[in-house]
Amino acid sequence: MNITELARRLKVPTTELKEKLPELGFDIGMRAIKVPDRMAQEIIQKWTQEVKRQRLEDKVLADKEKTKAKEKALEEGVEVIMLPPSISVRDLADKFGMPVPGLMAELMKNGVMAAISDKVDYEIAAIVAEGIGKAVKQGEDISEEQKRAEELQEAILKSKASDNESDPSRAPVVVVMGHVDHGKTSLLDAIRETDVTKGESGGITQHIGAYQVEKNNRAITFIDTPGHEAFSHMRSRGAIVADVAILVVAADDGVQPQTIEAIKMIQDAHLPMIVAINKIDLPGAAPDVVKKGLSELNVIVEDWGGEIPVVEVSAKKRTNIEGILEMVLLLADVNKEKLRTRFDGNAQGVIIESHVDAGTGPVATVLIHAGTLHTGDSFQVGDVFGKIRAMKDYNGNLIKEAIPSTPVQIIGLNAVPIVGNMLESGVDLKKLRRTIGKVKKNKLSSSVMNSNNDQSSVDENHPSYNILLKADVAGTLEAIEHALADIETHEVKIGIISKGLGSITEVDIVRAAESNAVIYAFHADITTQARQLAQDKEVRIEKCNVIYDLIEKVKADVELLLKPEQIRHEKGKMSVIKLFGKREGGLVVGGEIIEGEVEDENKFIVYRNDKVMGQGGIVEIRIGPEKVRTVNKGDECGIKISGFSDIQENDILEFYSEEIKKRTLE
Repeated sequence: MNITELARRLKVPTTELKEKLPELGFDIGMRAIKVPDRMAQEIIQKWTQEVKRQRLEDKVLADKEKTKAKEKALEEGVEVIMLPPSISVRDLADKFGMPVPGLMAELMKNGVMAAISDKVDYEIAAIVAEGIGKAVKQGEDISEEQKRAEELQEAILKSKASDNESDPSRAPVVVVMGHVDHGKTSLLDAIRETDVTKGESGGITQHIGAYQVEKNNRAITFIDTPGHEAFSHMRSRGAIVADVAILVVAADDGVQPQTIEAIKMIQDAHLPMIVAINKIDLPGAAPDVVKKGLSELNVIVEDWGGEIPVVEVSAKKRTNIEGILEMVLLLADVNKEKLRTRFDGNAQGVIIESHVDAGTGPVATVLIHAGTLHTGDSFQVGDVFGKIRAMKDYNGNLIKEAIPSTPVQIIGLNAVPIVGNMLESGVDLKKLRRTIGKVKKNKLSSSVMNSNNDQSSVDENHPSYNILLKADVAGTLEAIEHALADIETHEVKIGIISKGLGSITEVDIVRAAESNAVIYAFHADITTQARQLAQDKEVRIEKCNVIYDLIEKVKADVELLLKPEQIRHEKGKMSVIKLFGKREGGLVVGGEIIEGEVEDENKFIVYRNDKVMGQGGIVEIRIGPEKVRTVNKGDECGIKISGFSDIQENDILEFYSEEIKKRTLE
């Protein structure tokens, strides 16, 4: 076996593999190119065992540290609460087991004014904890989204895994990633000979789609991921469910922000990668510049002595598309053990898209990982359940069953499932309905309690911008929510009062009117009755077809709520020599300008023995009998002032001008 192929299978750089082999008892030398197949299998086995051993040691060490911390806490009779580097006021109250208003009062005692959704850092939380007799320790900052992603990845890997060597291999699932406008969808068009890009708003894929093609009588499943930055978590989800990643980079544009983001996601998911340098037909194409840019990110392609395969293509002219497919199958063969799965028994898969169809109700697209899904099967997806009434393949054809690696649209759900949740078939629907009913009842009770707490702790000092969201599909709705979370500032709170799929209804208009909210509709229609009601209640509706247009509109509105910035420009100073008493319109003082330049529109601060005594503004400036606009250093003048009358000789007047500047979110 070629040493490069062996390193690829073990997912390590070739140099690192050669350096570590002597530690495992295989001293093949740094110049070795090949190893016997039998030795290669032994290396793979020992390497895998070593990785498992190292992971076990790390886990044992981590457990020991946790045990020590717990033992110390028990000795002191105090429970140690683990806190992240930053945490919201609501979550901190939950950690401390106290009501939110009580925690906010403790924060105020320490000079911290924070709303229920504001975040405080660990240092502040530790000070509060000490004051209320709690022991805390800083841990890793793991968001709910990160936890969900890790749980999802673990569940997917578990559903894909098979130790039975007699199980067949499923088709590889390929995710296509890269920067916006670099030609990901166009590449898929070339592969499946369709034309999706022209039908997309702004030339951007708006939500994930999955398709299958055949090469050498073998199926390959492709997942198309959106390109704009608002879709970052959707791209991440695509990486989690895939087996192979194609990184598309335009030959005339090189490495861009989403290219870097995509590389990180691919590496975090430990996916085999193929670099597709697209648009090589353009006059400005420079594949070597692309390879250089990738090398600076430690992505070394085979042409440059690395291990990552690269294929130069033109999606527009259908150049070298076969090369991409052949490379996908080659990587699938190299990693065939990971593609082994069971085809019989109940199905398991992940929801990659969901929406409400006007004619059929809730619809979802599921990618099967293991087992086979049949028409008539009962299933569960989180709190959603149902019975498969119909299934359609990626071409819209009705099918009776879906085997592993097959993307299939299912009809028969009782509600719209969350994108990213796992589907399992063969459940007992009667038992499931009873269980979910109890859970929802408990959640409702908890929600009422939390709602009461929230109402008692509303922060009236911060303006809020309320939004009601309606979209065509769940994945897009999720992408919008994540993008909006990045806009929110500590000054302006963005509140999503309601969200849903499908058309805007009269209920949405009433909700928006009651909450003074703006309705944002993404590929969502509005009923005739709702449109009339919106006019009557003066509810603003923004219809958008491209997500970043929606985000820009929200940003513009939020910026209007930001307090303008007052910028002070120091102008000059005057030493008061004589007081001339009050005149009509103000007090007249005489003095010498000892610094800078003073203008008749300036304001001032009065200093006496380096202490601030008061402040005011200039009414007029005179040199002798002549009224002037400005005076400079060294000039003696008389100034009529207003706003402060307790001026004494030898006081220093420090003059300044103010600029009111509109603030932005940048």
